[in-house]
Amino acid sequence: MEIQMEINGKRVALDADSNMPLLWALRDLVGLKGTKFGCGKGLCGACSVHVDGTLVRSCSYPLKAANGKKITTIEGLSNETEVLHPVQQAWMEVEVPQCGYCQPGFMMAAANFLEENPNPTESEIKEAITNICRCGTHPRIIKAILLASKL
Repeated sequence: MEIQMEINGKRVALDADSNMPLLWALRDLVGLKGTKFGCGKGLCGACSVHVDGTLVRSCSYPLKAANGKKITTIEGLSNETEVLHPVQQAWMEVEVPQCGYCQPGFMMAAANFLEENPNPTESEIKEAITNICRCGTHPRIIKAILLASKL
C-alpha cells in the first residue's frame, strides 16, 4: 500500500505494509536514523516524533495513521541549516547527554512541550516529559528545557 506524507518538509511516498510502525519506516525506508528504538511499546520515548504538531511514540504508531500527515523528526527539528532549534542549543549549552541514545526523543518531547507551554516551571516539566533516560540525565534535561524556554 502506498503511504504519502511529508517528512521534515519533503514529500515522501512509501510502498510498505500499512501496519509497519512509523519508526521503522523512518529508519529503514527513509534512512533517518536519529529516531531511536527503545522499548517497542511506546513507553520510553526514544522514538518520539511530531505528527501534525502532536508528539507521538513512533514505535507504536502505524504507518497508515501517518498517511497524508506532516512528520517532523530530530533531523527536521530546526528548519534552518545554520541555526539550531532552541532546544538543541540548550542541550549543547547544558551538556545534557551522557550516552546520548535517548536524547533525540527527549528533544522532540521538549520542543513539543514548549510549543504548548513556553514558560514552564520545573514541576510542569517533570509532569509533562515522561521519556526515560537510563543514564540519569534528567536533572540536566530539566535545566536545558528551562534554558530553552528563555532562548
